[in-house]
Amino acid sequence: MKKWVSLLSAVMLTAALGACKNEESTSTTDATSTTSEATATTDTSNTMMTDSSATTTGSTGGTVSNMSDADKEFVNKAAIGGMAEVQMGNLATQKASNAAVKAFGQRMVSDHSKANDELKSLATTKGLALPTDLDADHKGAMDHLSALSGAEFDKAYMKHMVEDHEKDVSEFEKASQSAQDADLKGWAAKTLPTLQDHLKQAKSTQSGLK
Repeated sequence: MKKWVSLLSAVMLTAALGACKNEESTSTTDATSTTSEATATTDTSNTMMTDSSATTTGSTGGTVSNMSDADKEFVNKAAIGGMAEVQMGNLATQKASNAAVKAFGQRMVSDHSKANDELKSLATTKGLALPTDLDADHKGAMDHLSALSGAEFDKAYMKHMVEDHEKDVSEFEKASQSAQDADLKGWAAKTLPTLQDHLKQAKSTQSGLK
């Protein structure tokens, strides 16, 4: 009888020890599962952060511009106007019959090519893409001048140059005082004296035509 009681006690003790081991194994498994879930959550968070960072770089991979709309509009107008001055200047060097008009056209090519390069460099640092073609108004002016020659061309070209530079001086004066982007404001202020001199020369050249 005592042997049976001892045997039964041993069996129960063994069963109890097995249950404890199972609980420990279950706890270890749960802890491992929890750690895996935490790691997965961290990976997901990192992925989301990476995606967010990629979004801020913009669709072209460059810096997204934070220029104001007014500054962007000025940049676009200055870029188109600069292109037009160079193209019309080239036209003047080919078609002008007056030496002063031809010289003025050459100066437009030289000065505005330099200003255009400066503006392009500035726009690049700001994440802006400049226009690559003239707008309808400047294309119309180019077409009109292209159809003229001799003294008729000289008068029409210089008339357009006076009117165009009057607008340029006004716009650059405004930008040099009120542009929100400091770099753009500085470029406008730097370029303004050259445009003012262009206007002065354009008026003088125009008055010398017969």
